[in-house]
Amino acid sequence: MELLLAVTIGTVYAAAFYLLLRRGLVKLVLGIALLSQAVNLLLFAAGGLREGAVPFIAADETTLAATGADPLPQALILTAIVISFGVLAFTLAMVHRADQSTGTDDLDDLKSTDAP
Repeated sequence: MELLLAVTIGTVYAAAFYLLLRRGLVKLVLGIALLSQAVNLLLFAAGGLREGAVPFIAADETTLAATGADPLPQALILTAIVISFGVLAFTLAMVHRADQSTGTDDLDDLKSTDAP
């Protein structure tokens, strides 16, 4: 199962980098979205794959049970989701503004109209 997850993460990273290196702005946005999902999968895999109880400490205990899932990767993934949403929203706003200014989504054609 861990090997399958590692191959999946590598494939998603490869697809993200491929899209990031393309010339279109839409492909750039899709590449950023895929890259954020690959990071989430990597954080998930770093936490370890094991079946266990939910990561809650019972009322009469002071530490997490040994069979409990590690809550740190879950918190990191939630943080990564929020950050990637913000980056994606900012990128979409910039792409929309670039499309309004230039009328094209080709990265080679995005030149300032004010520059000499």
